Amino acid sequence: MKKLLKVSNLKKTIRYLKKNGIRPAYYAMKERIWTEQHENYTYEPVAETVLREQIRKAENLHVKFSILVPAYETKECYLRAMIDSVLTQTYGRFELILADASESDRVEKVVREYEDGRILYRRLGQNAGIPANTNHALMYATGDYAGLLDHDDVLTPDALYEMAVKIEEYEKKGIQLQILYSDEDKCDSGQEHYYEVNRKPDFNLDLALSNNYVCHFMVMKRQLMQELGFRSVCNGAQDYDIFLRAVGFMLGNEKQSGKRADLPVFHIPRVLYHWRCHELSTAENPASKQYAYDAGKRAVEDFLRTRGWKGEVSHLRHLGFYRTDYQPDLLSNRREVAVVGGKILDRKNKIIGGIYTSEGKTLYQGLHKEYSGYMHRAALQQAAAAVDIRCMKVSHEAEYLLEEIIGGPFLLQPATGRFDWQEYVRRRKEQTGAGVDFRELSCRFCRKVREAGYGIVWDPYMTEKLRRAAQKW
Repeated sequence: MKKLLKVSNLKKTIRYLKKNGIRPAYYAMKERIWTEQHENYTYEPVAETVLREQIRKAENLHVKFSILVPAYETKECYLRAMIDSVLTQTYGRFELILADASESDRVEKVVREYEDGRILYRRLGQNAGIPANTNHALMYATGDYAGLLDHDDVLTPDALYEMAVKIEEYEKKGIQLQILYSDEDKCDSGQEHYYEVNRKPDFNLDLALSNNYVCHFMVMKRQLMQELGFRSVCNGAQDYDIFLRAVGFMLGNEKQSGKRADLPVFHIPRVLYHWRCHELSTAENPASKQYAYDAGKRAVEDFLRTRGWKGEVSHLRHLGFYRTDYQPDLLSNRREVAVVGGKILDRKNKIIGGIYTSEGKTLYQGLHKEYSGYMHRAALQQAAAAVDIRCMKVSHEAEYLLEEIIGGPFLLQPATGRFDWQEYVRRRKEQTGAGVDFRELSCRFCRKVREAGYGIVWDPYMTEKLRRAAQKW
């Protein structure tokens, strides 16, 4: 496996070098090697005793799932593994709908061997592309929720059970979840080794506009999915596109209210999906489907357009990752966002602050500015619990909140439009002789911003380099 990964990394580095040049390729290769050396992930299957208990408890759950699978000339071993992974779910209220666009009968022959009434097979007259083929499967869906499964991937045996439990748990609270998604990992073609686990955050709009991190496994209310449908214009990124359009639909009147909305989207922090990697798959060879990343860019552009946000979307160095540069800036485009912050670097160009959890922990601590971090998230715009006052822009609506925190007038750097933290330090020392704990101050201010109903965005392209690394000044 290590040898396979190293060959794969070499290919990726060569492609990256041609696309981005020597310096970025050097740091990307260095970071990739470090990540591989320190990866210690092992997929731990759910214990048989737990699976049996899930089967027993599933009898009291009632939600039904429609699993949609567009198939095309699928290898028999992959097809059987996919079907078996669905039929062996501990939660049995589902229908597996296969829309087969194959020219041969190889898929049909395998499917006909299964005598299970929950399998619905449909042979398509032509291969009209994954969006159209998936729409065909979706047309027959009768479940409460519809989930997307690639024809050569597999679900873990507890996938639908975990989804059903959360759906009904929230229904008891009077909340009808519209979208649920889980963590995922990758496996080799023989499904013997599992690696590159994707531990995802809870719903994060700006991160979702930077990358389709939701990806697998996702289920959506069937009525919503049928109303939206899959669009051929986003072929290759059709799941990303429908997710963003669903988010846009759920955001509803946020644009009019100017306040941040909490959406009925739930993240299950468990690996429920294995993404199979082989030479032709996007997971193993991202460059094999460049058109898919262009389609993803169009999906983001369409989201901005429907929201009335003026911005230019561009590809980042890593395939499948995007950046939005707003015109003239983010705050003037998005009334629901009150603060934009960047990263704080020390003299060695390593991150020492800038984005914090609600508890005050620094994300991406110690990462070199040229590194992109886990799942490249250190290079992506994202919603944040808190950002640092020393590299921050504040909307007019939130200036009074900052003035309450600092106990004085809002200070602005004319050249950058950012909060003038150095002048604030100078005045504070002059008036009180006391220093400033910027982490604590930043978190207190951002907590007030969130309580007022506004959002906070971290932009890694905004930077502030300090002459000394002390948190207190």
